[in-house]
Amino acid sequence: MENSNKRYWKGIEELTNEPSFVKNVHNEFGNMPSENDSKGDALVDGSGTHRRDFLKMLGFGVAAVSLAACEAPVKKTIPYLNKPEDVEPTIANWYASTYTDGGDYASILVKTREGRPIKIEGNKLSSVSKGTLSGRAHASVLSLYDNEKLKGPQIGGKAADWTQLDKEFTAKLAAVAAKGGQIRIISNTILSPTTKKVIAEFAAKYPTTQHISYDANPAYGLTQAHGGILPSIDFSKAKTIVSLGADFLGSWIAPTEFAAQWALTRRVSSEKGGKKDMSRHYQFETILSNTGANADYRATYKPSQEGLVAVALYNAVAKLTGAASAAGGSVKIDHLDKAAKDLVASKGASIVVAGSNDPEVQKIVAATNALVGAYGSTLNTAIPMNYRQGNDMAMANFIKEAGAGKISAVIVYNANPVYNHPMGAALAAALPKVELSLATNDRADETASLCQFVAPDSHYLESWNDAEPKAGFYSLTQPAISTIFKTRQAQSSFLTWAGLASDYQAYLERNWESTILKGGKVAWNSALHNGVFEPNAGSISAASPSVDVASAASAISKSYSASSTGLEIAVYEKVGLGTGSQANNPWLQEFPEPVSKACWDNYASISQPTATKLNLKQGDLVKVGAKGYEVTLPVLVQPGQAQDTVAIAIGYGRTKAGKSADGVGVNAYPFISEINGACVGICTQGVSVAPTGETKEIAQTQTHNTVMARQAVVQETVLANFVKDAKAGSFTPRVKTSEGEKDATDLSLWNGHEYNNHAWGMVIDLNTCTGCSACVISCSAENNVPVVGRQEVINRREMHWMRIDRYYSSDAEVEDLKGLEIASDNPEVIFQPMLCQHCNNAPCETVCPVLATTHSTEGLNQMTYNRCIGTRYCANNCPYKVRRFNWFRYFQTDDFDFHFNNDLGRMVINPDVTVRSRGVMEKCSMCVQRIQEGKLTAKKEKRRPVDGEIQVACAQSCPTNAITFGDMNDPASEISKLLSVEKEGRAYHVIEEINVKPNISYLKKVRNKDAKKA
Repeated sequence: MENSNKRYWKGIEELTNEPSFVKNVHNEFGNMPSENDSKGDALVDGSGTHRRDFLKMLGFGVAAVSLAACEAPVKKTIPYLNKPEDVEPTIANWYASTYTDGGDYASILVKTREGRPIKIEGNKLSSVSKGTLSGRAHASVLSLYDNEKLKGPQIGGKAADWTQLDKEFTAKLAAVAAKGGQIRIISNTILSPTTKKVIAEFAAKYPTTQHISYDANPAYGLTQAHGGILPSIDFSKAKTIVSLGADFLGSWIAPTEFAAQWALTRRVSSEKGGKKDMSRHYQFETILSNTGANADYRATYKPSQEGLVAVALYNAVAKLTGAASAAGGSVKIDHLDKAAKDLVASKGASIVVAGSNDPEVQKIVAATNALVGAYGSTLNTAIPMNYRQGNDMAMANFIKEAGAGKISAVIVYNANPVYNHPMGAALAAALPKVELSLATNDRADETASLCQFVAPDSHYLESWNDAEPKAGFYSLTQPAISTIFKTRQAQSSFLTWAGLASDYQAYLERNWESTILKGGKVAWNSALHNGVFEPNAGSISAASPSVDVASAASAISKSYSASSTGLEIAVYEKVGLGTGSQANNPWLQEFPEPVSKACWDNYASISQPTATKLNLKQGDLVKVGAKGYEVTLPVLVQPGQAQDTVAIAIGYGRTKAGKSADGVGVNAYPFISEINGACVGICTQGVSVAPTGETKEIAQTQTHNTVMARQAVVQETVLANFVKDAKAGSFTPRVKTSEGEKDATDLSLWNGHEYNNHAWGMVIDLNTCTGCSACVISCSAENNVPVVGRQEVINRREMHWMRIDRYYSSDAEVEDLKGLEIASDNPEVIFQPMLCQHCNNAPCETVCPVLATTHSTEGLNQMTYNRCIGTRYCANNCPYKVRRFNWFRYFQTDDFDFHFNNDLGRMVINPDVTVRSRGVMEKCSMCVQRIQEGKLTAKKEKRRPVDGEIQVACAQSCPTNAITFGDMNDPASEISKLLSVEKEGRAYHVIEEINVKPNISYLKKVRNKDAKKA
């Protein structure tokens, strides 16, 4: 095995062999529930720890199953009197639409069953989002059924009707306008050109109106550096990628779009003469981000050094290209000079991106990109992106004016600045003093609750709209369901208040036909059917912005310091929960963050050396204070984070969002600082961290279901070695027998299976899996996976059928504890999706006493839920620990206000998949319902399924196409071609030595970094 000193580990507790970790490794099912468990009733199916009780339960279970099988439940059904033409029971309808949340965007397809949206997939006709979806976009279908949303308009906090609201609001608005009072419309980024036109119509009616947009996680600095636009970014054209704190694979601007581009540069092939070139990715950052975890080279800096690192990189590139250097940049950081050399060496195919919102930092980065020829290749100013349009200075000025009594009327359009703006507290104090205030938010949240009127907007799946994510690239939103509550589209409200016809659908269609399509009704119907219209020919501009490097460097030297020794705060956005706009969504709350694997909370993330210096350990509650603001939250020890820094995620600390969000975590937005006129997610002055003496356990999944002996679990090499030998880094298990040493896979007690029709399988490429976990939420939506809540995750009972294992690795001997500690300061990371491996020699099948788990004739490991009596023998015998046990009726818990727990929440349930009750095992079924549907469709058309026609949810949702699913019996299928190429190079099976012969193969990780000398 290449680099035998490398040790893989999942968390600090495993690295240090903490007693709690060691205990749980040998505790197969975590803590057993007791009769006093908060979930209530006595458990079923052998949940007790006494053998006699178990045997009694076993006997009753078999008898009860037999008796239940003899009784058919009585169900009352009501048939259609007049069946809608486009609705066929059991047949799904699909609608092209668009997901937007602030500046987040994706062209989507909405799956409906009997009129209910139940699943979202990406629209591959879009050349912008290219069929990619984030976990947040997948989860947005559940937000449609949020019972915490307002059921209708409100006046003064009391229910009203639309006629009353329109009458009172327009009368007061007219009075404000008559005396020349200032009117402001506050929103996040609006991607819809027609909505902007509606706002312009409103402003024409009330001339003192100004529209101000801001973003909860802004890119104002980047737009300022480029004359007010966001240049398009194309990582697929880059051979060298350098990121300064930009988590472009996780949360920065358009992560799924960027991930798809990035993955194209990371694919390698074992085939002789195949593709063996890769981009090289450098990441310099404070936290260990999702993007940093995927980088080839990575180094850390403190937030106070961020601008200086940008100047230092510019100077290193300038030195190599003969350009004049800038003053400053006196900071030493690993790999920076190497990154500069690679940027210059791949001139014309290089890119530098920065996550900083400081305009001066972005100007330096733009100047660096100009030196390496990025404009016209990896950066394009001819087709700007519209994802972030917020103006930080305008928003700050508005809050100051509102506080000074200079604003007479405020309309908050689907934004929550009281919560998600650094000056939210000042706005909260000013709003009640404004003469007239209205919010269109879907709930009485932190901002809407302070407004006199609330005119709730409809969910995007109930609405008509459009979007222009990039100049000249359009998409349409159409409703997939009628409005559930008495809500009204905000655009219709603006039209009503402007004295115009309020039919926004007709307004939208007229606008498209006259200004966008220019092709009449036929063109409109075509665009609506496809969901996208992209007339832009794809022009490219090599023009770079004019940057005064000396001025920018001077401003940076005044704002940043290379000699800071105190603690500093880094504020960041999580991959799952994001900015908190969907904080009341249980799927996102229970989403394990890719790097920390924590959920249901934010925390004070610090490095191990900093924790040692402050005498803190994981779970200690601390008070973190700065800028006159203080929060209390638990410590999470995070390898790979810069020393003397505290990282806190935004999106938490909601107080008026709903039962799933209120009181979860703390609000980190007030820690954001104003630097050079912009909101920058750092705080470098007067930061204090003080222990409270109390503890709080963090819900983490990282060391649950730990698999030992990882030499055969994750395999990796470096590109230089892989080019020489495709088998480099591979592990081939050997077994000594009486006939000599043999491959472990040559020995078997099984007779094997014959698959005469289909043989379904999967290949997962570790090189392109970024760990984003969009597949996890997609799987939950498709397969009715229950949410269990924070305490149940702590009890090691999360139910996700698919998990993304995150492994750290360190180059040190196991016995070298000091070496391991040093290595853990900046470990390498591998993400590995782990799900049921659908073994051909399945250990679970041999131990089930009631044949609840069996092997299909097409290679699937099947579960028959109504035969399962919950012995959990199968889970105990599973080497991959991918089976889940329903300890409780999670779909009947009172812990959440929607999801499966009320009639509205149950509308999201996929009727093709059983909702499992307590007492049964469940696990990945390889989306057997999709396989059956595809086979039946092909059978009706008297043909065999075409490769790619049947897709499992995880593969369809993967932004980087890291998962390939198909029929291994079809030699023309993509999976067969892939395996035929990779079987002698990158392809391997996890824990191959036990010879369970999985139907899931992995392609080993290849890093583009220099090979270590022997």
